[in-house]
Amino acid sequence: MRKVVSHIKESLEAYYPESEISGFTRIIIEYITKKPYLQVCVDPPVFTPELHDQIDVILNRLKQYEPIQYIIEETEFYGLPFFVNRNVLIPRPETEELVELILSENKKSGLSLLDIGTGSGAIAVALAKNMDRALVSAWDISYKALDVAVLNSKANSTDISFGRVDVLGDYPTDKKYDIIVSNPPYVLESEKEQMEQNVLEYEPHTALFVPDNNALLFYKRIADIALNLLTPAGRLYFEINQAKGAETVKILETKGFTDVALSQDLSKKDRMIRAKLKQ
Repeated sequence: MRKVVSHIKESLEAYYPESEISGFTRIIIEYITKKPYLQVCVDPPVFTPELHDQIDVILNRLKQYEPIQYIIEETEFYGLPFFVNRNVLIPRPETEELVELILSENKKSGLSLLDIGTGSGAIAVALAKNMDRALVSAWDISYKALDVAVLNSKANSTDISFGRVDVLGDYPTDKKYDIIVSNPPYVLESEKEQMEQNVLEYEPHTALFVPDNNALLFYKRIADIALNLLTPAGRLYFEINQAKGAETVKILETKGFTDVALSQDLSKKDRMIRAKLKQ
């Protein structure tokens, strides 16, 4: 076991900081052995040549800065397991805070909810799992992303209605919702140079980037959809670009939403907006 840990550290020390390597070590060993890390430490298995080969394959991919979540095709979000691949963004901790905000403000049973741009299904699944008898729908433009979301819904035993919808075009109007939530593309094209290599080279750009000259196009469009599809006093929730908080608030107020509130994440960055439809 000690040799395996040393091998992982020595292989990656030229590529990653020590703190990140420690996390990789735990994830790799749990993935390879299919056992909790502490259990492996207490009762180490025999690391066969086949297991060593599997570890080396993972290490070689990490040296190319491929995200560990894509390599092992799994991650955790809001305490739930999720399958991920390169067709979906890896769910971020900041988005867990958005889920927490929605849960804290919506405790009624049987609420109807729409997640726009669902990706892996992380928001929709987490809300369906933690709200009482919520009626959850989720849209995405990507068939491949929807395949992932459906897998995650089934794996977490949630009942979600998925639909392939391009929100910049026509959209279904046959349902009304008490809650609409979206974490749409919001990273500016000009911000690419500030991003980590593992994000730029591996995560889907259509789910990340918007043109600098129309940075809030999805927020404007989804706000219009919400005006049409929310029930009276229904709520709209967004995750946002930290630099666009005031602009997004102004857009929602101009469109007639009330109780528009901008919230910060744990890093003290503007990250979430909540608004209410007039009754």
